[in-house]
Amino acid sequence: MRITNGITYNEFLKNFNTNATTVQKTLNQLSSLKKVNQASDNPLLVSKIIDLNSSISQNQTFGQTIKDSLSWVNTQDSSLEAVGNSMLRIRSLIQSSANGGTMGEEELQANKTEIGQEIRSIIDSLNTSYDGRYIFSGQNTTTKPFSLNETNGEITGITYQGSTTNLSREIASGVTIDLPTNGEQVLNNGTDGKGLSEFFNGILTAVDTGDTSKLSDTYLKEIDDYRTNVTNMRTQIGAISNRLQSSSSRNDTQQIQLKESLSENQDVDVAQKYLEYQNQMVAYRATLAMGTKIMQTSILDYL
Repeated sequence: MRITNGITYNEFLKNFNTNATTVQKTLNQLSSLKKVNQASDNPLLVSKIIDLNSSISQNQTFGQTIKDSLSWVNTQDSSLEAVGNSMLRIRSLIQSSANGGTMGEEELQANKTEIGQEIRSIIDSLNTSYDGRYIFSGQNTTTKPFSLNETNGEITGITYQGSTTNLSREIASGVTIDLPTNGEQVLNNGTDGKGLSEFFNGILTAVDTGDTSKLSDTYLKEIDDYRTNVTNMRTQIGAISNRLQSSSSRNDTQQIQLKESLSENQDVDVAQKYLEYQNQMVAYRATLAMGTKIMQTSILDYL
């Protein structure tokens, strides 16, 4: 086969373009620190990088939801702790009022007034909001859940205005958790279904009339039932908090793994890539050197 000058030039140009393209690609990778800079470089790798970025973004969303839910249940626990303390004080006042034989009318009225203030404190605690959302209004987080019914300044009952459905949160793909936001649970004493509204109204009436028998025989036991119900709710919230903390740890671990995987597929090893660049430059310069010799050939070389 006869090798003409045209063939030599064409082979030189092909090799020159190949080496120049390789060097340029490596320079782009070193300047951007990315293995691929456009989809055409490696479509399969680009697709995998897009999926990893999507997973990282979704995982960050789940992580934020978990953190928000943790703050939510911690606020609920603090609120119920205040409710429990108020109920404990009401119990002391019931016990004190039950000793009617040693107390005068003024003292009973003072106890009634303080019980009324503790009831208001309980309602304030149950109306606590977190980040502009009420924590015990079910799914109606923008609706104030509890209100006091009063006539001439006297408490006559409690009205619940929230929903009876707990708030559901997605904390991982396909994994949801229900936050105990149904405030109606607090109104139940956990035994006979008697409402807190009726209970408080009965206490105030008994103290006002000096019904020591009912105070000692009925309301002391019932206030303990309500306190137990609040304690059970705090236990439930504590279990949810523990689950959320475990989920948060898993979420953080998964986020680290996803970012490591993304880095392996997307980021270049600068030291290794620079070594490749040096080797490619040797080949590129050699090609240029040979091209210079080829281009120097003229008619005089054949005379």
